[in-house]
Amino acid sequence: MSKAFIIKTETAVLDDLKNRLHNTRWTDEINGAEWNYGTNLQYLKELCRYWEHDFDWKKQEDFLNSFPHFKTTIEGLKIHYMHCKGKSSVTQPLLLTHGFPDSIVRFLKIIPLLTNADNNDLSFNLVIPSIPGYGFSEIPSTPGMGPGKIADIFHQLMSEHLGYKKYFAHGGDWGSSITEQLAVKNPSSLLGIHLTDIPFRHLFSIPEGELTESEKKYLEKGKAWSSTEGAYAMIQATKPQTLAYGLNDSPAALASWIVEKFYRWSDCNGNIETCFTKDELLTNVMIYWKTQTINSAMRLYYETMHSEQQEVPRTEVPAGAAIFPKDLVTAPKEYGSRIFNVQQWSEMPKGGHFAAMEQPELLANDIRKFVTKVMKI
Repeated sequence: MSKAFIIKTETAVLDDLKNRLHNTRWTDEINGAEWNYGTNLQYLKELCRYWEHDFDWKKQEDFLNSFPHFKTTIEGLKIHYMHCKGKSSVTQPLLLTHGFPDSIVRFLKIIPLLTNADNNDLSFNLVIPSIPGYGFSEIPSTPGMGPGKIADIFHQLMSEHLGYKKYFAHGGDWGSSITEQLAVKNPSSLLGIHLTDIPFRHLFSIPEGELTESEKKYLEKGKAWSSTEGAYAMIQATKPQTLAYGLNDSPAALASWIVEKFYRWSDCNGNIETCFTKDELLTNVMIYWKTQTINSAMRLYYETMHSEQQEVPRTEVPAGAAIFPKDLVTAPKEYGSRIFNVQQWSEMPKGGHFAAMEQPELLANDIRKFVTKVMKI
């Protein structure tokens, strides 16, 4: 049974945070480094000063609590989720799944865009869970919590705990892999799936001689990205515990690790605050800090790499994709169509990996267009 949940933070936690920020022991930086060596020192100092002196977590907490939050127990874990009801006579249930290093904050901007009615009187009942080990969901204490297991938990949340026997699902980053697993495992329950990226791992199961020219280019781009940007994923997939001691102890280190991804993966053209405000960045970081979930969040990479990898079969559930140009490595439609029953493929004019935060209108409109097409409204 679900119970209402309110986000609360003890004063002692906030006082300790300010002390840690104030006593940060800063490292050096080479002249002219900008963001080329990692998180820029000048910007991180500016962000941490703001975090210590000006950031109003209570205000952000109140905003988060303006949405309906709940917790329920599934397979022995307390799972947190938001449940935002549509405001029209025609509603469809839609599960929204975030990734790393974000949280439910990813979707805050599109909630009103999807819960309000459109010209077809269509709105959505949004279910926005925190992945187990992320944010306000409980931290798993045993191995094996990979995308397939998470998909099982989220399907139980939708079908058994909330009574949505048929529903749509959307995801990005880990949310794409979890959404794919939902469709593969529960094809009769999924009305359609919508993604902002196509899981890259399938490329390695395709014989090289069968790859199209666009897929070969995609593979090469993926390899180049991995060699220049993928170190974070390798350490999180191999030694997350070693990294976690520093990130869980130092708010400056945690902000550095997370914010660098928002800078590098967004369509910000070298100025992160053209896409995200300091308040948005820090609200997301603060959820990791308050809940001490950076270790368990990173561990999802380890669990996935060390699970018994089996090729995920193609799913015939109707699929839509919104491809944003500054995402990590943008997939060609031919590749997406190998894996999914693509009914809609949209190549967006702008935006990056955190599309729901960067370009909420574009994403919300694409989701609506896809659902309208599938439902033949």
